[in-house]
Amino acid sequence: MGTLLAAFMASFCFIGLKALQQRQVVHDEYLLIIPTSMLMAACEVFVVHNIAVTGWTIQLVGVVGLGSGIGCLSAMILHKKYKLNGKKVNTHG
Repeated sequence: MGTLLAAFMASFCFIGLKALQQRQVVHDEYLLIIPTSMLMAACEVFVVHNIAVTGWTIQLVGVVGLGSGIGCLSAMILHKKYKLNGKKVNTHG
């Protein structure tokens, strides 16, 4: 159970950071890109290592998928609320 919880948390952080970085790119937040990438690398290595150690299981797929989805949604909401202060921003030109 501890391995699945660790995989959930790592996937939550990894995909949350990927979503955050995508929003940083869209909103020209240059100084945050490299630190975010380094954190993403640490999470990604942990997730890949975890899969290599435990092997492919349906439970692992479930927790990684759930952690990833919740991480992405959380990053989008937090970025909009705290970085953009809830403002709608035109990113289409």
